[in-house]
Amino acid sequence: MLTTLGDTALVASRMGLGLAALGRPGYINLGHGSDLGGHTDEASMEQGAHRVLDAACAGGVRYFDAARSYGRAESFLGSWLERRALGPGQVTIGSKWGYTYTAGWRVDAPVPEVKDLSVDTLRRQLAESRSLLGPALRLYQIHSATVDSGVLDDAAVLEELARQRENGLAIGLTVTGPGQSRTILRALDVGGFDTVQATWNLLERSAEDALSEAHAAGLGVIVKEPLANGRLAGRDAIPVLRQAALDLGTTPDALALAVVLAQPWVTVALSGAATVGQLESNLGALEVQPRLETVEQLDRLREDPVAYWQTRAALPWN
Repeated sequence: MLTTLGDTALVASRMGLGLAALGRPGYINLGHGSDLGGHTDEASMEQGAHRVLDAACAGGVRYFDAARSYGRAESFLGSWLERRALGPGQVTIGSKWGYTYTAGWRVDAPVPEVKDLSVDTLRRQLAESRSLLGPALRLYQIHSATVDSGVLDDAAVLEELARQRENGLAIGLTVTGPGQSRTILRALDVGGFDTVQATWNLLERSAEDALSEAHAAGLGVIVKEPLANGRLAGRDAIPVLRQAALDLGTTPDALALAVVLAQPWVTVALSGAATVGQLESNLGALEVQPRLETVEQLDRLREDPVAYWQTRAALPWN
């Protein structure tokens, strides 16, 4: 099913694909190292990313989400677009600026990425993203904006974002942490944004009112980490979710994603699949209709947002 990103003309699919786990050997998704099966050299990872991208495209996915800090994700995405001869209008590509990848292709790097939301980083990374993605890049997002970071009060950044928006590039922001709602509401006050990307899942639901307000204001709402970095998928899924999925004849990940897609303010939910099997299982969400009693049962899984983000911060890389 196709949709548009808010009030923009950008076409997207209800299910998108995020490349955080596809562009670098280290990530915090549970079991990421096992997913890669030891094939962590750049050539193998590019081939693996292309396989997942092919499966996503075959499954109807038309929105793909990368970032400068996702290792070689933009490069892998760019080479795939070239190989498939896909251009603007056939798929919508979003990426992000604000973090610089510093892991050097190591899993055990003490500092895998460095955050800097200055206008200099914006200009440098936008040029880098465009060199890899060309005109396919249609949406550029602030990576992990927070109120405390000051990025939403930085006149130079806001002026540069407005200039890029006037030139036809859609502008968004992603938010993070227990203060997601506060950041979203601040962004709505500031204005100039076409999309917002936030974490929302069965465990972390604190941003839903702010996301509903953003949707009502005409922003496209992209949900990241709908499976809580693997806590809601496969063998690691919470027992009550596993049983509810079994009762519906589906998988835990598909059910968790289906609940996300059932929210009236959600435009796109991002799969974070690292393998074709995971991607195909995730796409099963498009065929799942959660029962009311199932949704009410799963409501009990919600966690305190501060506790949720503390747990996420403690997840090991790979």
